Parts: sequence; structure tokens; C-alpha cells
Amino acid sequence: MKKTYITNHHIISSLGFDSESNFKNLIANNSGIKKHKRENGNDFYSSLIDKEKIDTAFSKIGTIEKFTTLEKMMLLSVNQILTDSKIKITAKTGLIISTTKGNIDALSPKSPFYTDKKRAYLSELGNQIQEFFNFKNEAIVLSNACVSGVLAISVAKHLIQSDLYDNVIIVSGDLVSEFIISGFESFQAISNKPCKPYSKNRTGITIGEAIASVLVSNTVTKNSKDIVEVIGNASCNDANHISGPSRTGEGLFLSVQSALKEAKINAKDIDYISAHGTATNFNDEMEAIAFNRLEMEQVPLNSLKGFYGHTLGASGLLETVIGMLSLHQNKLIANIGFDELGVSKPLNIIQNNTNKDLQIFLKTASGFGGSNTAVIFKKIST
Repeated sequence: MKKTYITNHHIISSLGFDSESNFKNLIANNSGIKKHKRENGNDFYSSLIDKEKIDTAFSKIGTIEKFTTLEKMMLLSVNQILTDSKIKITAKTGLIISTTKGNIDALSPKSPFYTDKKRAYLSELGNQIQEFFNFKNEAIVLSNACVSGVLAISVAKHLIQSDLYDNVIIVSGDLVSEFIISGFESFQAISNKPCKPYSKNRTGITIGEAIASVLVSNTVTKNSKDIVEVIGNASCNDANHISGPSRTGEGLFLSVQSALKEAKINAKDIDYISAHGTATNFNDEMEAIAFNRLEMEQVPLNSLKGFYGHTLGASGLLETVIGMLSLHQNKLIANIGFDELGVSKPLNIIQNNTNKDLQIFLKTASGFGGSNTAVIFKKIST
């Protein structure tokens, strides 16, 4: 079976327009979550990207008015991956776009793309990215709730191992919009302060926005950096409820168990867990139960949602990139905002930035519809 690697990465977020800036801000304990004003005048907490800076950066590679904000951000990130990796797009190069809502804001009468009805279609988002860079193959748009970003890595791995592609570029992203905020408000899930994953005093979710991109490849080149091998992956739907996870963590448990089996390692071989950690009661409790069932309660664990909020379709890939940097810099990032454990089972929450020899990490994600995904990464030294 062919080995599969992530060889290049890029992040655009409220904490910076490249992966390295983001990681430096995490080490400095700087959260991107700030208080903002909604269209109705109410305050809300979120991590938002400066759209003027996006336009300034995008004007160097394309015409600002032709693309939605989400498209411009995705195009900027993919362009950086192509620049850094120096790969040539061929018939053996794939493109995966992961998002939950795509250009949902195009449905608003305030949008300049309101009259272009197809612009809100996920397939059209794929077309815009594909055509801009002249990818030879149709874009695969993956929209499976909040596991989309990390699930895309699994899909890319299987496409490469089946010899359909030699490499795949993944770009993941979602924007904060009134549609998104009101949707989570209908669940009474939005926090009135920055979220605190796994904490006793957590009050709910914080929504954020980000773009993350990676190059998944069957080879490592001189242009690769912070390389990891994808050694195990699995996805399982717990079929519990449209918006509530299994109370026993069944889907997450089975996903991690299957990923460990493929990787041919045990729970004790995992050095670090980059968990989902949305700071909602049901999610955090479910994860605690699942990790205890897996005998992983002593493995250092964090959620990055306290820095970025929940970036929806981008979250899994964004957090994977930070995990890659953690491995290569042997640095565990603190679970910001954590105070007292607020779940029924023990977890080894990372409370302070910690230097530790790291070789293997587990990334998990869970989402609406009962979706769960686990991917295991191994550091590759060059």
C-alpha cells in the first residue's frame, strides 16, 4: 500500500495569514476571539478575518469583484500551496474543497452575487476554484458537517492509494454569517463569552472563520516542510440524532478504534490528541466518555476552539495543521480558557504550553448528523 503524506500547509485566520504566524500566536496565548457587532446591533464573540486585508492580498492575483469573499480566501490559500510546493497541476492532481455552508451569504439580498442564483451552490464554489487554477479534474466538494476538514484528508489518502491521483490539494473554509449565527442560536448553543472547551464554567460554542489548505502526496520533495505521514483513518456515523451525538460516544469510539487498527498501533502510542472540543455540554461529555473507553484518558489533549472558535468546515484541517507544527516543534499548546474539568470522566487537558518529544498525534472531529472522523499522523523527519 502506498504511503501518504501531508507535505505543505497554509492557514488564513484572525491570528495570521500563514501557518507560522498562527502557531506563534498560539504559543503566545493570543486568542483570535473578540467582541463584535452583529447586523442587528447585538454583541457577539467570534474570530473574524479582516476582509480588507483579504482584498488587498487578492488584488495581486485576481480581480476582487469577480469572486465572493470565501472564494478569494480559498484562492489565496491554494495559490500559496502551489507556490510553496512548486507542483505542476496535471491529470494526476486532485482538488478537494471542504465546507459546511460554502457561499451561503450569496443568498442574501445584500450580497453582490444575489442575482447569480447558482453562486450559492456548492458545486459552483468548486468550479470557481478549479477554473482559476486550471485543475484538469473536477473539484470534489465535501460537505459533511463539522468533520468535513479532516474527513477530506481521509478521502485524499484513499484517492492516492487507489492510484487515481499522485497528489491532492485540500482547501477548507467557512465564513461567519447571520445565517450561521442564527442557526446555532436556535439550538441555544451560542456562548455569551469566549468558549471554554471541557471547562465546568463553559457556556456554549463560539463561531469563527478560517481557511486552511494542505497538499497530500505520495512523495516527499525538497519543497516539503513539517511533513507527516497519514498512518490511520476511519469515519463512523453514530446514527443517534440530527444535532446530538451518541451519549456513549459510540461513533467517535469506533472511528478511533478503527484508525488505530489500520495504523497498527495502540492507544499508548498516541502522544497527543487534537480533539473537537466545541464547549457544548453534549459534545465535550461525549468525547470524554469515548476517550475513556479507548483508555486514552491520560493522553495530553486540547481543543483549539478557545483560540479560533468553531470554524466549521475548516476546523478539522486547521487543527490538523497546528498539530503538524506541534509535532515538529515538540510543543503542546494549552487549552486556552480551561479552568475546572466539566465532564464526568477524567481527561488530561493541556493547561500550559509544554515541551515534549512528539512523534504521533490523533485528530478527531464530530458533527451534526452523527458524523465522526479520526485520523492519525506520524512525524517524518527530513
